[in-house]
Amino acid sequence: MKKFLLMAGLAVALSACSSTGTVDKDAQITQSWSVERLYAEAHDELNSNNYNRAIKLYEILQSRYPYGRFAQQAQLDTAYAYYKDDEPEKALAAIERFERMHPQHPNMDYALYLKALVLLNEDKSFVNKLAAQDWSDRDPKANRESYAAFAELVQRYPDSKYAADAAEHMQKLVDALGGNEMAVARYYMNRGAYLAAINRAQSVVQHYQNTPFVEEALAMTVVAYQHLDKPQLSEDTQRVLAQNFPNSPYLQKPWQAKKSAWWRY
Repeated sequence: MKKFLLMAGLAVALSACSSTGTVDKDAQITQSWSVERLYAEAHDELNSNNYNRAIKLYEILQSRYPYGRFAQQAQLDTAYAYYKDDEPEKALAAIERFERMHPQHPNMDYALYLKALVLLNEDKSFVNKLAAQDWSDRDPKANRESYAAFAELVQRYPDSKYAADAAEHMQKLVDALGGNEMAVARYYMNRGAYLAAINRAQSVVQHYQNTPFVEEALAMTVVAYQHLDKPQLSEDTQRVLAQNFPNSPYLQKPWQAKKSAWWRY
């Protein structure tokens, strides 16, 4: 009976070792490594795009040497490895942990920059959508969260080496948010929901004044008011359009002849 129990216990132990063999092997190989070597090896793996291996080594480093600059940098590098390995949720969790533990860290600007990039790139087709000006199916919530992270970076660290790129991304995100709002306005306009279209178009004019969509939003409002039998409001809006965009194609007679429908879409 004792022999049977011993064999059963051995089988369980072997099973546990086989299920965590890689981790145990890493722990065994690195047992005598200094914190400097651990970090250097993990960093080499990161630069070689071996993200899983890098993350394991960073985790070992943090468990053995939980304090000091190497552990702190390992947390940031782990977040970056998750980001590059298409694990945005894990990357964000690692960044938030770093922010919570080291709120005054000298590399906090990088943490905010990385956080914004993770949020920005959750949708891998976003760059293509920027080029094509197609934001109708991009979640505006992700845009706002990414914008907020970039904005916090620029506000808190205006001299950061990441500030200029953050500002550039912020302008693209504003365009994206304005584009999303305009896409919703077109949706309502094409379905005859003119009041809803006006509300969305006015939101573009009020909140996204430095985007390419203001001209179209004003023109849409002109037409929508006509459909609602509000000629005075339509004329007032058309005057605003003419004052701000005197060469607008929406003011030309060929377009005026077609304005019973939202002809561009």
